[in-house]
This record gives sequence, C-alpha cells and structure tokens, in this order.
Amino acid sequence: MRILLVNKFHYLKGGSEKYYFELGNLLKEKGHEVAYFSMKDPKNICTGEKEYFVEPIDLNNGSKLKALDVIYSKENYKKMQEALDDFKPDIVHLNNFQRQLSESIIEPILKRKIPIVFTAHDVQAVCPAIVMLDKEKNICEKCIGGKYNNCIKNNCIKNSKLKSVLGAIEGKYYRKRNIYTKKIDYIITPSEFYKNKMVEDGIPENKIESIHNFINLKDYNLKTENNEYGLYVGRLSKEKGILNLIEAFSKLQDKKLYIAGEGPEKEKIEEIIKNKNLQSNIIMLGYLKQEDVKEYIRKASFIIVPSVWYENCPYSILETQAIGKAVIGADIGGIPELVKDNENGLVYRYDDVDELKNKIEILFENKELTDKFANNAKKYAENNYNKEIYYKKIMKIYKQVLNYKS
Repeated sequence: MRILLVNKFHYLKGGSEKYYFELGNLLKEKGHEVAYFSMKDPKNICTGEKEYFVEPIDLNNGSKLKALDVIYSKENYKKMQEALDDFKPDIVHLNNFQRQLSESIIEPILKRKIPIVFTAHDVQAVCPAIVMLDKEKNICEKCIGGKYNNCIKNNCIKNSKLKSVLGAIEGKYYRKRNIYTKKIDYIITPSEFYKNKMVEDGIPENKIESIHNFINLKDYNLKTENNEYGLYVGRLSKEKGILNLIEAFSKLQDKKLYIAGEGPEKEKIEEIIKNKNLQSNIIMLGYLKQEDVKEYIRKASFIIVPSVWYENCPYSILETQAIGKAVIGADIGGIPELVKDNENGLVYRYDDVDELKNKIEILFENKELTDKFANNAKKYAENNYNKEIYYKKIMKIYKQVLNYKS
C-alpha cells in the first residue's frame, strides 16, 4: 500500500509530529511505501523517502495578504496535485493540516477519488483557537456548534483581532464545505474525550474512532530507580497547570520537584521559587533532549501531569508508563483514559491544588503503593500502546475506506 502522510511541520515540534514520523516508520517497517507532504523549514528531518514541501506560512511575521492562504492556497493546491500524480498514493493520511496547509490540499485528493483519513491531534475542528480556552486560560466551549463569532468577539487567537477573524472565517469555511462531515472519509481521535467533543460539534459518530497513540516500547525498556523526586515534563504555560503544581509543592515539606521544559511562565515560576525560598525543593532543568528526559523519568518517583485544559493523549504519560513509573494526572480531557485512579496512578480534580498536594504526599510516603502503580503502569503500556496493536487497527481503517471508495 502507498500512503501519503501529511502534516504542516516536518520536524519534531510536538505530539502530532512525533505521531507523523512514528506512523511513517511503522508503515515502512510493515512493507508499505510512504511519502511525506509538509512545509519547507531549515529544521526539517530527512526521512530518505519522497518528500513534497510547500512554502511556509508564518502567521506571526507574514503579510496580511499572505495570511489569507490559511483559507485557501493555490500554490498548495498545485503542489498537492504534483505529489499525488508523482507518488500515486492509495491513501492520504492527514495530521495537522489546517491553517498553514489549508483545505486547498483536499480538493486534488477528492478529484482523484483517493480516500482521506485524518488523525485529529487537537480540537481545531471545534475551536478556532485550537485549545478551547478563553483569554484568561479558562475552559471555553462557546464555539461548539459553529458559533465562531465568539472567537472574534473575545480575540481568542493570541489576543489578535486579525488572527481571530481569520480563525473564525476558516472555521466557517470548513463547516460550509463539509470538510470534517463529508470530505474526510474517516477521523481518528487519540482520546475518547476528543471524539465526544467532535460528535457534540456535529460530526457523525460513525466516521470517528478513538485510538490511543502508540510508541515503540523497546525504546522505553529501561531499568528504573527511585531517587525520591516528582517530575514535570512539558511546556511552562498556564494551561499546563504548572503554577498549580508549584503551589502544591510549596505546601509540602522537604519534597523535591524537577521541572523539565521552557515556556512563557518560566520567569514567574523562578520568581515564586525565589520569593518562597524553594530553591532546594524545586529544580528547574530547562529544555532537555529526549534521551535526557527518559533518564529523569527513569529515576523519578512519579511524574505529574497537572493540566487545566483539555489534553488529548499526552505522550509524556505514554512514555512514563512504558518506562514503568506512576503518574498523578488531572481529571481533564483524555488524561483519565490513560491514568487509571488507584491502578496505575492517581487522579485528582484538575483545579484543586490541595487535592493535588494530598496525592503527591500519598506517593512520596507510600513506596509500596508507588511501586505497585509503577508495575501496573508498565503492564498497561504494553497492553495498550503496542505498535503491533495499533498497526492492526490502522490497517482495518485503511481497508475500510478503500472499500468505501471502490
């Protein structure tokens, strides 16, 4: 089978890109031919396969006229035509394509009657701002059902009127063109939560399937230690709940927290640590390479995922469980689908700092329980994030849409 994988970024930027490359590797491993369609960028990874690149669209620094390409791009339309005629795929598998690649890439695929599968790594189909948060970073569902004027009214996209208008227009355009309801043949969501949000928005349930992401378990088969610290890995931003986590640890005595990551809240976190004399308890590690992250997970007591927004299927949880460590996770988005309370970790009310503090204390003070959760986490990863299981599911979907188009 020949599969064209599409994603707007062709370097490791986030979860979508990790999935995009890992899926390509898995399909190649199973004997399929794979090609990639993305934007040009100096950071792009050479895969050794056919790669088709369009000119990048930078919504932060580009012209207002160029910004209209987020709605429709003639260049991207032509480039997709060329890619399809050259590679002749049996399936086109979309990942993050909205905005920079735009809906324009879909028309040439439809004209050639090639099936389209789409993995929804975020909820842009529901929310033009993608994250379902208002300007104050509180949960917001006002745009569900196509009520995109709320995005403009509240300047939801980076507090910019222009970007919010473009986002709302794009959302209305996709809705009018039935991109998700009719033109895409099948949608995969990495969490049941995201599937439910898309159904709530009006996308037919029978064309969406929830399948958690997969990882190469061999890469995480590491000998573990317990060096008596909690670990946070991720972006230092309000929606990730990092400030709640800092507050929870400030109420604990002599407990260590390591923080790996960068982000807009870094200076505020450093100021809190200094003002509360937490320098010996909370250690900022900055940005870490993947191998270094795995090393810190391997030696941690547990990791904490304190998000206050609708997470999908965080790779940080998959990777932690595959290594064999417990997770304390907020009860929001897709997190509780992965962290089973009192089985492979602990779950707490996402906006309750005191409950988070209590859960942290429980795992620090009960090593036997922490070890039990860790062992269960590893077994859970082996049974649920296995690439062989994922391959069978994805091939079933591919064959289903091929039969539908034939």
